[in-house]
Amino acid sequence: MSDELPSGHSRAFPIARALLEGFDRHYRLFTETNRAAKGRFERADWAGQQQAMRERIEFYDQRVQEAKTRLLTEFAADTLPMEVWQQVKLLYIGLLIDHRQPELAETFFNSVTTHILHRSYFHNSFIFVRPAISTSYIELDEALGPTTYRVYYPTVATWRDTWVQLVRDFELQVPFEDLERDADDVVAELQRRLGDLQPRANFQIQVLSKLFFRNKGAYVVGVIINGSQQTPIALPLLHTPGHQLMIDTVLHTEDDMEMLFSYARAYFLVDMAVPSACVQFLRMLMPRKPRAELYSAVGLHKQGKNTFYRDLLVHLRHSSDRFRIAPGIKGMVMLVFDLPSFPYVFKLIKDRYPSQKKTTREQIKGKYLLVKRHDRVGRMADTLEYSKVALPLSRFEPELLEELQAFCPSLLEFTGSGPQQEVIISHAYIERRMIPLNLFLKDAMAAGDDDAIERATIDYGNAIKDLVAANIFPGDMMWKNFGLTRQGKVVFYDYDEIEYLSDCNFRKVPRRQDDDVERPDGTWFDFGPKDVFPETFGPFLLGNAKVRQAFLKHHADLLNADYWAQHKQRILAGAMLDVFPYETQRRFVNQRAAAVRAQTLT
Repeated sequence: MSDELPSGHSRAFPIARALLEGFDRHYRLFTETNRAAKGRFERADWAGQQQAMRERIEFYDQRVQEAKTRLLTEFAADTLPMEVWQQVKLLYIGLLIDHRQPELAETFFNSVTTHILHRSYFHNSFIFVRPAISTSYIELDEALGPTTYRVYYPTVATWRDTWVQLVRDFELQVPFEDLERDADDVVAELQRRLGDLQPRANFQIQVLSKLFFRNKGAYVVGVIINGSQQTPIALPLLHTPGHQLMIDTVLHTEDDMEMLFSYARAYFLVDMAVPSACVQFLRMLMPRKPRAELYSAVGLHKQGKNTFYRDLLVHLRHSSDRFRIAPGIKGMVMLVFDLPSFPYVFKLIKDRYPSQKKTTREQIKGKYLLVKRHDRVGRMADTLEYSKVALPLSRFEPELLEELQAFCPSLLEFTGSGPQQEVIISHAYIERRMIPLNLFLKDAMAAGDDDAIERATIDYGNAIKDLVAANIFPGDMMWKNFGLTRQGKVVFYDYDEIEYLSDCNFRKVPRRQDDDVERPDGTWFDFGPKDVFPETFGPFLLGNAKVRQAFLKHHADLLNADYWAQHKQRILAGAMLDVFPYETQRRFVNQRAAAVRAQTLT
């Protein structure tokens, strides 16, 4: 595009170009980090992989701040009239023709401009309330790079060899321990689950052309298409103890994929030239999963936020129920509300807390940021953090408004009048709604469902052990701070007391001596703010006999200080345990070992 524009555009075009340059710099750095994940995986540089995942989260805000500073310094952007901003938007749209990440660039435009201008502008047409550029038909020129996915057309005779070839096509620079053996395991597992291979018309395997990296794993992601039947596929690739590679298992259901791409896990590192095409492919595998969560899962969490907010506005337009105080025990630090017809909860930090909560708003924000940056191992819910959330006042239950004004007045602003009146919430976290574990157990006890009680109790302990493996001590381990997902997984979601496990001191309760004087809090010994006494967990957690029986049968070690201390030492020594996004009995190495044991017994 030429710089010779009509005089009315003289200021608008350089601003539009500066904004796009800021976004392009962001996506270039984002892509470089993702592309380097392959080398870190090959070198088994797990600490480097996690460090890259943490640092990448900050990239977007850093680039937004850089672009904001440039616009203020070079163009005095905060003094420009609305007419100029409307021109900026139109010219920016022109610059996005043939751009491969237009939806991300539009979100970047909104992020920068809303940091500069007063929110009274936000309802005007100069920001991207809706997408201006369609992403449906963006194609990458093969002369410039690979397409989004590769296609393989196997036959019955080449079925096993196709799996070998598609893995080799990723050109990993580490040898496989026995790729042909692993391919045999893939074929055998698919046969057990899907039956004998009966190719129909249009029999093919589509595989995304780039690997998905997270922690110690790399994942091949694709779909088997056989006539009208589609089977999602993911192959986890791991290092063996002998520093070679192996296919660990094959995931092949929609639930498998949703667990792999769960909102309770860390974001993937994946090289995407056309992110909308990657997300569209993933939607084919997981049609129930919101597009917003998929954008977040591939590391584009700001696009996830933007897409989610658009979904919320559409939902509000087509629904009529009202925001209410969320069911469950009210928190001492967070005020939680929801919309019954919408599967998310809104969490606000209260202005004041009970005396036993020694914390501040900034410290609580720091805890949520810690979780955002950390490996969530499928056990900590991701949160979307928003500023200046505008919601229609008419959609609030009176009891909720009363609670908000009593506990969070500093976060509220009321604007407009009549039907247009809105509540502006200056800061909120939004996360997936789950069934609070305490309510689930209460209902199961009332129904006499002993199996449900045992399953939930076992997975509660498993959740804590997964957090331990990830160097996380949840702090408040009460049942009310955990929830159940649709798949029945227990997930932690209350972060105001969370700590790194390695920062805690795990102690046994000292034996009481005759001359010890009991204090008002019931203790007779000195302890510090980071001291933890696991044997004291029991009275708070195990009041119900059936819960206690299941917990002690499977997780009695969680009441032993030695268990926690040993894991702390392992973490301090630099060890990183595996936490799999699938059941360990599905691992091929475990299946082969079980087969050997069975053969030995016979």
